[in-house]
Amino acid sequence: MTIHPTPKAVKSTLLATLIAATLACGYSSKSTPPAAGNIPAIAQLTPTSMGAGGAGFTLTVNGSKFNTNAVVNWSGAAQTTSFVSGSQLTVAIPAAAIATAGTVQVTVTNPGTSGTGMYGSGGTLPETSNTIAFIIN
Repeated sequence: MTIHPTPKAVKSTLLATLIAATLACGYSSKSTPPAAGNIPAIAQLTPTSMGAGGAGFTLTVNGSKFNTNAVVNWSGAAQTTSFVSGSQLTVAIPAAAIATAGTVQVTVTNPGTSGTGMYGSGGTLPETSNTIAFIIN
């Protein structure tokens, strides 16, 4: 006597084989975590200080590894930043930001990039520089 498989058994076997083959080929939703980005470094601010209650001014930040979309942070707040080169950025500091005496922490952040691989994998993390103190006399 010959036993013939039922159409349902054939479909189940085929489905199981296709799932196994797909997983074996590496098709899954695994993503690669973002890599470290360029870590900027501040070497010098120009000017290094201003008088309290003075007029607004342009702050020049000199350093290294500044991306074209790098942002200067003034006391933790991102400012509209102009990219001059990979070693120089400028930012307009309004008079209101230096109205009272004190010390302001200045950093530079290179924003992260989104992943471009399958499932959005890859990309880079945002990186922030060392902190330089700006003095308001």
